[in-house]
Amino acid sequence: MHISAKADYAVRVMLEIAAHGPDLVKSTIVIGHQDLPRKFVESILVELRHADLVRSHRGAEGGYTLGRPAAAISIGQIVRAVDGPLAEVRGMRPHECEYTNAAENLAEVWVAARAALRAVLDETSLAHVLAGRLPAHVRQMTESPEAWLPR
Repeated sequence: MHISAKADYAVRVMLEIAAHGPDLVKSTIVIGHQDLPRKFVESILVELRHADLVRSHRGAEGGYTLGRPAAAISIGQIVRAVDGPLAEVRGMRPHECEYTNAAENLAEVWVAARAALRAVLDETSLAHVLAGRLPAHVRQMTESPEAWLPR
């Protein structure tokens, strides 16, 4: 899996807004706390607003709030809002791939990989990350020394 800078920044933006909520959070606070590029964050906030993940409030006292409670926003929803589907193969969804001959079962591997991503990203909310209390199955994955090794 490739986690784009945009997806990483979007999750960090959402975590900052959630951490400061329910108060309005100015983008300058988010940018400063996470040391992110202003223009990039501004464009990410537009996408998050279009996905109804954040609400913007104009004016001198304006800022951003979550579109719904932190416990109701998954990391997967944020990634999809800025990057599209979690898993694609040559621009197609894994279940749309068709292979023949020696590769005839490959689509099953891509579908399983997508299911594994969903099991982590769709079942982990902003509230989980903020509290440092990941779902048990996710925490169990991180406790394996193998998980931390590059390959």
